[in-house]
Amino acid sequence: MGPRGRGRSGAVQSTNDSSSLSKSSLAAHGYVRDPFAALLVAGAPRRAPLIHRGYYVRARAVRHCVRAFLEGGPAAGGAARPRQILSLGAGFDSLYFRLKAAGRLAGAAVWEVDFPEVAERKAARIRATPELAALAGPERAAAPGAALRFVGPDYRLLGGDLREPEALRRALEESGLEPAAPTLLLAEAVLPYLEARRAAALVAWAARHFASAVLVVYEQVGPHDPFGRVMRSHFERLGSPLHGLARFPDVAAQRRRFLAAGWGACRALDMNQFYRRLVPAPERRRVEALEPFDEFEEWHLKCAHYFVLAAASAGGRAPALPLPPPPPEASPRPPPAGALAARASGDGRAAGPKRFGHASALLRPGLVLSAGGFGEQDGRHARVTACHLLTRHAAPGWQASQVPAAGARWDGRLFHTLTPFSDGRALVLGGRLSPTTPAPGLYWLSCLPPEEGGPGAPKLTLAAVGPGAQLPWPRWRHSAAQVLCGPQRYVFVYGGRSGKDPALGDWHFLHMDTMTWAALPVAGPAPDARHSHSACSWKGGALVAGGLSISEEPLGSVHFLKPVSDGFCWETLEVQPRITPRYSHTAHIFDEKLLLVGGVWIHSPSVPGVTVIDLTTGLSSEYHIDTTHVPWPLMLHNHTSILLPEEQQLLLLGGGGNCFSFGTHFNPHPVTLDITPLRSGQ
Repeated sequence: MGPRGRGRSGAVQSTNDSSSLSKSSLAAHGYVRDPFAALLVAGAPRRAPLIHRGYYVRARAVRHCVRAFLEGGPAAGGAARPRQILSLGAGFDSLYFRLKAAGRLAGAAVWEVDFPEVAERKAARIRATPELAALAGPERAAAPGAALRFVGPDYRLLGGDLREPEALRRALEESGLEPAAPTLLLAEAVLPYLEARRAAALVAWAARHFASAVLVVYEQVGPHDPFGRVMRSHFERLGSPLHGLARFPDVAAQRRRFLAAGWGACRALDMNQFYRRLVPAPERRRVEALEPFDEFEEWHLKCAHYFVLAAASAGGRAPALPLPPPPPEASPRPPPAGALAARASGDGRAAGPKRFGHASALLRPGLVLSAGGFGEQDGRHARVTACHLLTRHAAPGWQASQVPAAGARWDGRLFHTLTPFSDGRALVLGGRLSPTTPAPGLYWLSCLPPEEGGPGAPKLTLAAVGPGAQLPWPRWRHSAAQVLCGPQRYVFVYGGRSGKDPALGDWHFLHMDTMTWAALPVAGPAPDARHSHSACSWKGGALVAGGLSISEEPLGSVHFLKPVSDGFCWETLEVQPRITPRYSHTAHIFDEKLLLVGGVWIHSPSVPGVTVIDLTTGLSSEYHIDTTHVPWPLMLHNHTSILLPEEQQLLLLGGGGNCFSFGTHFNPHPVTLDITPLRSGQ
């Protein structure tokens, strides 16, 4: 029963240690009630809120399936028999102790299997911890040479190798596991660490061996999109590559996998679906309020790349499946209308900005300014205090430079807006310094070209706007767009979030000539509160699209702040087919079309490309972004984009994020996106 390939099994075991510490931190910060997690591992590191949320939804999915199994009636056609839980690759999980302490194991027992070294360490920990030993004991003696490492009245801990199903079968039967009894098998982040043929053999063996069983699986999908590529690379660096993902890349393929292996029924949900459908709204609100949080993109992407699956034995004796049927399919969208070619500027002259959560503005033709955000600075990851300039020359093209701003100190804020004025200045408005701390003040960023500022690169200055223009309603993840009320120009500020409000639905008007706030009448039904949306100037008003709602649900609406004789009026644009809800995108008006670029969505398995809404007809279409000539994962969220209408291009700048526990990704070079196919008549 000993493992083969010690190096690889050691790498896999290290994932258990990391996972156990994360579960301990999860409990310590109130996400779950688990006093035993900290007893099973040494140390109490504090994980990031994003890690907490990821492990919470994983724990909630397993808990849901376990409770449904234990509370279900007898299997169809079978007599009431003691129920069994078999946890494969259990590691230092505390499931048994939580169930026993809660009184949920009456007439049931738990078996756990992991590498012999892991099982031995866990058994020693149980014996050395009175609270654990009291629940699991009194300990019984195991037969000499048996795989058992700890034996209690309703608990068996075995050391074994999941790559050897026949040896595993013998060890389980020797320990008292009954193949005919109702059994719940848990494979929580286990199968991808086995070579594909060994994982297939284990799944098929379990389907044959247990007459009345449910197999619950939690693991990864989506290996080919940008987030999935970062995820794959992370596990490869750890020496524990994820097997089988290329063959079973999505939830539908995973369902087919288990049915083909001999299981009689199968249901699966990705973790976004599970969280929305099976975690009650009050519980979601409780969890979402536990810690300051502002990594929504990475949270939704992580949940899109993990799933929970339940497969039941063939025949009529299997317990009920603990997951509901998949949600009814919405009306399918037509296939993509085409592809838009992306090309990276990778010659080194146009590097960066390697950051996300920043803002960018076209100050004058051929001069693009990016400021703020989180990225690489001085060899480390931090809030960025240097500004980034892209200047275009006849040859060799775009050139990049990092430029400090003279005058007031730039604070490195995130999720602010940068509104260009006609005199080469840009207005910095809003933003945050931390998930609870809004960035104070409004600032002018001004850029002097070399001929005015002296030799060398353009010069940047940062100066505070007068006190009359200070934003009295601090916010970030908002939008700003220039609008007209009669002959007067205003910056229209809408939505966002603050330290106490998860989503704002208010709006404000800043007079561009006097830099004072004005109260202007706005009629019509207001849009839902939102943040991380887009706003574009159009016909003197503003088009607001997408965003994330107060309940953290992506929105698919498009609203027009329409100029009228005495102010403005909200109108909802009717778009057909309805667009897939998204947020953290950018938007532009091009040839009387609204372009929604990139972002994050959770209601489609694909990666957002460019949604095109014809503003004269209301018809929408989707365009795929062809990244053949982009050699690195192109993550189009928390990015910025600049419309270059004469070139019929979009310039995509920055973007990326903290990819759960898999590392931080920054798009390293600007990307040009050819939008020629979007012109009318093309």
